[in-house]
Amino acid sequence: MTIRNLSPQQMFADLAKEHVPEYRFKGKDRRQFRAWKRKALPRVLACLGEAPEPAPLAPQLLAEWELRGLRRQRWIIDVQQHLSATVLVNLPSDLGKREKRPAILCCHGHGPYGKEPVMGNDSSSALAANIAQHRYNYGEIMAQKGYVTYAIDWIGFGERNDEAKPNYRGRAGGRDWCNLYYLHATMLGMTSISINVAHGKAATDFAASLPQVDGERLGVMGLSGGGTMTLWMALSDERFKAAEIICYSDLWEAFGIRDLNYCGMQVAPGLYKLVDLPDAQGLIAPRPLLVDIGANDTCFKVDTALACFRQVEAIYKAAGASQNLELDLHPGEHGWGANKSTAFFAQHL
Repeated sequence: MTIRNLSPQQMFADLAKEHVPEYRFKGKDRRQFRAWKRKALPRVLACLGEAPEPAPLAPQLLAEWELRGLRRQRWIIDVQQHLSATVLVNLPSDLGKREKRPAILCCHGHGPYGKEPVMGNDSSSALAANIAQHRYNYGEIMAQKGYVTYAIDWIGFGERNDEAKPNYRGRAGGRDWCNLYYLHATMLGMTSISINVAHGKAATDFAASLPQVDGERLGVMGLSGGGTMTLWMALSDERFKAAEIICYSDLWEAFGIRDLNYCGMQVAPGLYKLVDLPDAQGLIAPRPLLVDIGANDTCFKVDTALACFRQVEAIYKAAGASQNLELDLHPGEHGWGANKSTAFFAQHL
């Protein structure tokens, strides 16, 4: 008697186990790397779909205050037609009046608070606990190290979380807004990633216009879902000279399909048909990349996370850029290692 499978989830797992992405990197040298990137990158970016219609930024300073050696600003800008975003900016207090510093876009991950803990807002016990859990305040710490840092909320998080709006609260019926936004976006030829990338670019246009920022020295970093956005910001915007991806290294077969550890914020139609996550990260090469992996991360398991990194390592080697790839394998859980970030960005920005 034939044993038949009635589980769609098992069907997807079996398909993933057999699947070889079209642009899985197999090269050995710089010539093969360049040919691969020339073909793969446009196809990968096309998976994101269209970008939303831009709008003039129309920046407005909402508040400014001092805390823990930083001058902190809250701005609001228009990031596209029909939508605005609040931008938090941290400025080192020792910044001279005519001095320009490198700037880092600090991408937040999943969670209810968006950009706030990343930029050092510990004004409630819940925010403080969120920071402590993930060593999450890299937007504050890197500013204290001398960088201008800036952050916005991605759609569905922080101040742009519709579940927190009185007119929308409860309307999702307990469904994940990440997935709802993804469905809405794909109906219009976009994705959540293409929308967030457009907003990240708008925030970067704004940050680069600040008199304290050297627009030629820009970096990007982020944890988890923020690692997703760090990847896509780096791939989509050549202005970023260096990137740090924190706890977002793994294989799609493992963390996505096996562990169900993804959502509409992280995917695009046909992406896995083209590349696995290490291939996507390898497309950043030859630009500098620092990867943080938690040895005890329960979201991205260390065995497959390191398997991902080894493939990225092979891509950087073929690109002749091994010196531009670093690993911070730290003993913690799902969070920022913070062991190499200062030296990494100092070297490359």
